[in-house]
Amino acid sequence: MPLSLQIIWLFVLAIPIAAISWTITHEEVFREPRDYCLRQSEESHRFFSRKFFFVFTCEYCFSHYVAAFFLIITGYKLLYQDWRGYLIGGFALVWVANQYMSVYSHLRLDIRKERVEIKHVEQKVRDGEEKNAEIRKVA
Repeated sequence: MPLSLQIIWLFVLAIPIAAISWTITHEEVFREPRDYCLRQSEESHRFFSRKFFFVFTCEYCFSHYVAAFFLIITGYKLLYQDWRGYLIGGFALVWVANQYMSVYSHLRLDIRKERVEIKHVEQKVRDGEEKNAEIRKVA
């Protein structure tokens, strides 16, 4: 496969890796299992048990396993056509997927900040309208 096509595959395959990793480690739909994993990662007395459950609470850690799964099902290799291609491709996929998740995280933070600012402005407008209504009643 030509290098240009490998690069395109890199950026395309990283999208579902990022989506799956983010959804499982952050979104509400998986909150209960994630909370259980978080408790186990903090409270378990066994080292391997703590590390196993921690993987499901960290998008960076979990993205390695998702990337490995995608390497297996797609056979994606980067630069080399032997085992080194899998190794380089796997780490490259993880890196790109984590860049995507970082951008997504910043976008969500900006959106959340804008919502808070809008609510604050709306509350000021409501307070001003109520104050004006009270002034009209008095006058």
